Amino acid sequence: MSDSQPQPPRSSGGGPGNSDGPPGTDSTTLLLCSARLTDGRTVDVRLSGGRIEAVGTAGSLPAVGARVDLGGHLLLPAPAEPHAHSDTALTADVGGPVPYRTEDVQRRTTEAVLLQLGHGATAVRSHVRIGDVQGLRSMEAVLQARRSLRGLADLTAVAVPRLLTGLAGADGLSMLRDAVKMGAGAVGGCPDLDPDPAGYTEAVLEVAAEHGCPVDLHTEGDDPARLARLAAMVGGLRPGVTIGPCAGLSRLPLDAAKRAAGQLAAAGVTVVCLPQGDCAGVERRGGGAAPVRLLRAAGVRVAAGSGALRDVANPVGRGDPLEAAYLLASQSGMRASDAYGTVSSAAREAMGLPEVRVEAGFPAELVAVRGERIAGVLSLAYSRVVIHRGRVVARTSAVREYCDSAAAVALGLPRQGRG
Repeated sequence: MSDSQPQPPRSSGGGPGNSDGPPGTDSTTLLLCSARLTDGRTVDVRLSGGRIEAVGTAGSLPAVGARVDLGGHLLLPAPAEPHAHSDTALTADVGGPVPYRTEDVQRRTTEAVLLQLGHGATAVRSHVRIGDVQGLRSMEAVLQARRSLRGLADLTAVAVPRLLTGLAGADGLSMLRDAVKMGAGAVGGCPDLDPDPAGYTEAVLEVAAEHGCPVDLHTEGDDPARLARLAAMVGGLRPGVTIGPCAGLSRLPLDAAKRAAGQLAAAGVTVVCLPQGDCAGVERRGGGAAPVRLLRAAGVRVAAGSGALRDVANPVGRGDPLEAAYLLASQSGMRASDAYGTVSSAAREAMGLPEVRVEAGFPAELVAVRGERIAGVLSLAYSRVVIHRGRVVARTSAVREYCDSAAAVALGLPRQGRG
């Protein structure tokens, strides 16, 4: 069993988040020892100043500060979460109306981001509703959570107004601009729910151009004409346009879906799919998931997100990027390494984050998962060590033991009751 060792990784610097070494050492330096890479090598990795300083064969790098033994773990670029709904997370079991006081939303957001951080996501993009009776209170709460989480995880808020056209949309447009001024890092929403979807998209693009911020739109993607108009409007826009979850693309006739995928690829649009299930940002009309293989074949950049985290849209949502990758590998026929790329490199690119490789000079945004290969890690991703800005910020250690039996003894499996 790849996850059967009962001992968690040990650090000479203490518990999670504590990378202090012995007195007189450089507390900003951390040595990761005996980590396995995807190419099969076992290496030591030295981190300093939030970046990877050096990678060498196991035992070749001297420890200057703290050290963490990652023997038995596969070291990977950390996942990122490109599609969360932190303001509504963890509300599936709320009896009665969901509370939207600032303190309630801030608490839910903080807990949700920490849950996802424990899974390995060191950066989260959360779509936040603005307008209606809540006004900008939810946005204010999410931004407060972002400040409190600084140093643990990077949280970006996407402002999501309901309406942007006509008389009813005037307030939404004004509020969208105010949200960006408050600190929202992207603008978005769901054109499908506006009486004038094209007008809604134009309004979002206008605000994005004014402030130089990215666009992240919800759409079911089941209307080829609407997708064609969107692709025509956003082609070449910088810093970039993301849409999702686009499950409706899988219900279109094959020729129409291929044509739409080609238009999205030509416009440089990234699609974020949600393999784990629904989110409350779109009006779902048939379930399913985006046709990932078709999109990738057309040249569309595809990332994967988690969507709902135990809210009414998905009461059992886990918010686990590795589960999203597992589902893509098991259900969409993707290679395990490509599936993991959708929640790591592709997700980071969609969010405008710098690339991460386990090489000197790259950001120290890493996750170590007990296992030897990507496929095994996606299958049994229990024990994890999460590193953000060069320090350990979360650990999960799972122990599996078997009752004393001839089979357990013969296979050398860990048994219950050992001292």
